[in-house]
Amino acid sequence: MELLVFVLASAMVIAGAGGVILSRNPVHAALGLVLTLFGVAVHFVALEAHFLAAVQVIVYAGAIVVLFLFVIMLLGVDRAENIEVEPLKVQRPLAIVIGVGTIGIVAAAVLRVRSTLAQGEPLQSDGDSNIRQLAADLFSDRVFAFELTSVLLIVAVAGTVVMTRRQRASREDDRS
Repeated sequence: MELLVFVLASAMVIAGAGGVILSRNPVHAALGLVLTLFGVAVHFVALEAHFLAAVQVIVYAGAIVVLFLFVIMLLGVDRAENIEVEPLKVQRPLAIVIGVGTIGIVAAAVLRVRSTLAQGEPLQSDGDSNIRQLAADLFSDRVFAFELTSVLLIVAVAGTVVMTRRQRASREDDRS
């Protein structure tokens, strides 16, 4: 049964990621992202990390994707951009460097876990310790940064609304 859940959730993740990459329509890409995020949440449930699964669905599949869709609909998707012209020449080499760095970090983490397992050290503690540590860290030491992030997100959304309204108003003035 666990193998079936793993295979189905992995298929969801791969299909959603493929939809994000291959879709030309930004709304369809956002829906592919939702499928990917739900597949990851199923993996979390299978690993008995129910808190992470709930956060995955509520925060990422819920709030973040809704924010993406809101911005996509607000800015409009009716014009096509020429992808042959690169506005930033350093963009692709920088992406390659970041990709190689990310693969290196993941490889280092895998090697560290393997060495820890080879030494016979346990990787787990009681189930609630991570949640308690995260809550204590977020709401005591880093509460200011947490609240500042929420204010920045609100300012970004409000700025997007204002800029879009100004652009629409200038377009209407040009038509008159």
